[in-house]
Formats: sequence, C-alpha cells, structure tokens
Amino acid sequence: MKQLKSNAAILLIMAAIFAIPSCKKNDGMSMEEKNIDYPAAYVVNGESSTISVIKLSTNTVTDSIDLMGSGGSMIMWPHHIYHHQSGSEHHLAIGVPGMDLSAGHTGGMPGMKGMVVVMNAVTGAIKKNFEVPVMNHNAVFSPDGTEIWTSQMDMAGKVLVYNATTYALKNTITVGDEPAEVTFSADGTKAYVCNGMSNTVSVINPSTKAVIATINVESNPVGAWPASGGKMFVDNENSQSISVIDVATNTNMGTIILNFKPGYAAFNATTNELWVSNATAGKVAYYQDMGGNTWMKHGEFVTGADAHAIAFNGGFGYVTNQGANTVSVINVSTHTKVKDIPVGKKPNGIVFKL
Repeated sequence: MKQLKSNAAILLIMAAIFAIPSCKKNDGMSMEEKNIDYPAAYVVNGESSTISVIKLSTNTVTDSIDLMGSGGSMIMWPHHIYHHQSGSEHHLAIGVPGMDLSAGHTGGMPGMKGMVVVMNAVTGAIKKNFEVPVMNHNAVFSPDGTEIWTSQMDMAGKVLVYNATTYALKNTITVGDEPAEVTFSADGTKAYVCNGMSNTVSVINPSTKAVIATINVESNPVGAWPASGGKMFVDNENSQSISVIDVATNTNMGTIILNFKPGYAAFNATTNELWVSNATAGKVAYYQDMGGNTWMKHGEFVTGADAHAIAFNGGFGYVTNQGANTVSVINVSTHTKVKDIPVGKKPNGIVFKL
C-alpha cells in the first residue's frame, strides 16, 4: 500500500512538472510570450519592475510583463522607455538606473551600475539585457534604429552608443557632469543630453558622434524634450523652469518660469500647447506661445499624486502618476480627465506602439 502511494506521488509530481509552461529564454526570462498585436501604450512600473500594457481602443490594461533578468532575477527600478519600429518589427528599449528616481533625478552612489533592456514589443520577450558601467537614466534608439544610446550619470559624464543588433559598444562620447536623459530632435538630425551638474545641454551629431555645441541653461536640467517647429524643451528641476532650445541655431531662446519643479515636458502640435507635469501638486500645467517666444500659462488640471511622464495619442494625453499608481487619460481639447487607469507601482515612463 505504501509503495502504491509512493508511486502515485511520483506520478503526480511528474505530471505537475510537465504541466509547467516552457520558458523561452534569451538574456532575460519570460514565462509566456504575449501577442500584443494591437495599438498599445507601454507603462514602466518602477517599483513593481513590470510593464503594464494598455489597449488604446478601450484604455484598459490587457497585459502585464514581468521584467526578469538572467537566471530569473528581477530587474530593479526600470525607468523610461522608448519604441522603434523596423518594418513589421517593434522593439522597446528601457533604461534601468537601479534606484528610485521619483523624488528627483540625481546620480547614484559611487560604483553603482546601470542596465539596458531591449524587448520585443509584440511578444514581450526580452531580447537582451546588459549592464552598463555607471548608473544610467534612459536608453533610446537612434532615429534609424541601428543604435542604442544611454547616458552615464556621474561627474565624468559620458554617452555610450551600442550596436542595436550585436549590442557591442561602438562609441563613447564625453559630455558634461551627471548627464541624464538622452533624446533626439524631431527630425533626427541632432542628439541632446542634459548635464545636471554642469547646467548645460550637449548637442551631438548622430553620424559623427561629435559634440557640436554646448548650450547653457538653468539649474539641474534633466531632459530635452523634442517638439515640432524645430524646438527642444529642457526641464530644469532646481530652477523650476523650462529652457526653449532652437534646433537650427543651437541657442537658448529663452526661459519659461514655472514656480514648481517640473517632472516632464511634452509639446502638442495640434493645440500648440506645452504640457508640464507638477509632481508636488499632482497636476499638469499647460502653456501657449503667444509669439516672440513669449509663453503664457493657460491653465492646469489634476491628474494624480506625483504626476510624471506625458505622451500624446490623437486627441488624448496620457500622464503617469507615480504616487497614485495610475495613468490619467486627458481630453486635450477640454483638458478634462476621461479616465484613471490602474497600473503597477510607481509608473514612470510611457510610450506608444501604434
């Protein structure tokens, strides 16, 4: 009788083992492949180490992707996310500083390393995750998708450029002190990195990898956000302002005084409005260019606690609220909230796949 029970137990264990779904493993681990074959927003949840997938036709979360590294280890505190489409393939790049940046974008401890994660946006599978020598702020594809650019947030500031296919390091570009976000102009002709401790923005030629200009801005710039009309908008955290950069001339055209610490800035060409998140108040303020680079605040609206990243899709704006664990959907014409979408803990970066 004991032998029969023992054999039955062994059979049950074997059945359970074979019932476990197989893992498809590249450099990371994904327990199951997704099929995100619809227009979606991808939201990086820093504390949860997950990506919430929002189906844009319904504004509901339809999938959640766990960010797992080699050997099944969790990828800690992912931050901003970028998308690139090459033919029918959609890829995501995520910068992983490894620490919570929701209270401010300052460098980490000496010796702290960062990470870059590259994913298939349709299946959710991690194609590659690799360590970078120093804590980074983001990872972004070059306009043609052949490279991945990331910053190194220390006093010996650098931008690292990797081959997006082999992931080999191609170039190391020296910039200012404690560089944060790396971005590209809307036309893809220039790259920008904000140097938080130098109070400057380095302008880089994407082809030659040469720094072609260094622009003085206000105190503690974090990101230079692209816009139509040949402008970049730089959010300066300590001075509570936005610097307006002219892409053609590499000059600082002027400063928008906010009187609050900006979290993110995004320009909507349809309404000719600049939206700036105010994390402290849980709001977004919006400004219009009245001519002659004179920007006037036209209003503000409540989103949620610790409002952060902003992205536009058609007639709607999407705002991540790191303290509320939600994404607010805003009607851009009326500046009214349509919906709050619950996501993971401390959502920060957001990007669309259309």
